[in-house]
Amino acid sequence: MESGVPEDAGHGFGPGPLFERRAEIDLSAIRDNVKRVIELAAPATVMAVLKADAYGHGVLPVAAAALQAGAGWLGFAHISEALVVRDAGITAPTLAWLHTTDAPFAEAIARNIDLGVSGWELDRIAAAAKQAEQPARVHLKIDTGLGRNGCPPAQWERLLRAAAAYQDEGLLRVVGVFTHLAVADEPDRAETDSQLTLFREAVDLAEGAGFDLEVRHAANTPAILSRPDAHFDMVRLGLGMYGLSPFSDQTSQDLGLRPAMRLVARIANVKNVPAGQGVSYGLTYRTAEPTSLALIPMGYGDGVPRSAVGGPVLIDGRTLPSRGRIAMDQFVVDLGPQEDPAALVGREAVLFGGEGPSADEWAAAAHTINYEIVTRVSPRVPRLYVEGTWGPKDV
Repeated sequence: MESGVPEDAGHGFGPGPLFERRAEIDLSAIRDNVKRVIELAAPATVMAVLKADAYGHGVLPVAAAALQAGAGWLGFAHISEALVVRDAGITAPTLAWLHTTDAPFAEAIARNIDLGVSGWELDRIAAAAKQAEQPARVHLKIDTGLGRNGCPPAQWERLLRAAAAYQDEGLLRVVGVFTHLAVADEPDRAETDSQLTLFREAVDLAEGAGFDLEVRHAANTPAILSRPDAHFDMVRLGLGMYGLSPFSDQTSQDLGLRPAMRLVARIANVKNVPAGQGVSYGLTYRTAEPTSLALIPMGYGDGVPRSAVGGPVLIDGRTLPSRGRIAMDQFVVDLGPQEDPAALVGREAVLFGGEGPSADEWAAAAHTINYEIVTRVSPRVPRLYVEGTWGPKDV
């Protein structure tokens, strides 16, 4: 089968232990989302952002799918993440941009990983290039207003002079200039205009300093979708590649994207309880009448947010809220009275994705964002890869 799991795996309620809790990843959705953005961003190249294990979706399968769909670059926060794709034999142009003093710059240079530079890294990268006996490829980052990484505008010309000196020594080559946008997910805010103005000025100064730039990049997913003037030579596709919307007033469907992850578990237990039954730690929920409680074998140890209240779950054709506190390994759903509770043991409970609720709904229940909902799904949850369908159903 497409997931790579043998057809005859397991017995009983499902195809085997891999399926009791799982995150199903539809690689056809990944490819479709990349193709959609390629059309929107053309002629700009698309970088597939794969940090945090591809936002929890699995870096190597997603990297392969994104490249198959036409992505031209891969992007990571840390060098250690980028090395994983190199170890797998993936040679596509790759950038890593968040470093510490312990970052393995020499290995990155030797493995043809481009490096983001905000300031202090430049000297260490030049020294690493000398050690690697290979010039580094660097992208200089300008802080246009986000206030995190990036060179402050007042120090930009000094950084350009230092980079030019190292380039003249043959230790590095400046191939890109980039920035990151702070409020592109709120398209009406004027700060994005100010950031783009500063970015254009920084690019002009870099080109005036003699750098022959290959790529200028500023746009994240929200800017890809709402600011064509931010596309430049390359766009960095993160959340949108996984089919999620960065906007509070537009859904994935509104944007022509398909969510790629479906999070599902098989019900571990169902029992009838009386009115007044307390549920989970702290007894923050008590049943209002005799009812049936279903136990879902997923908790914050699997990435289900403990802070979520009333997170929606699709069970037997009904979407019902979680009740009580989410524990490390499990949480409870109030099903209402059931004549035969045991009949539901082993049925699927869909937290989000596919025909079930959305990651956005869980984000609302946990007072967070959809980025966090998918990214926090823990390694304890097996990832199963499917093509244009969702995995094994109830049997």
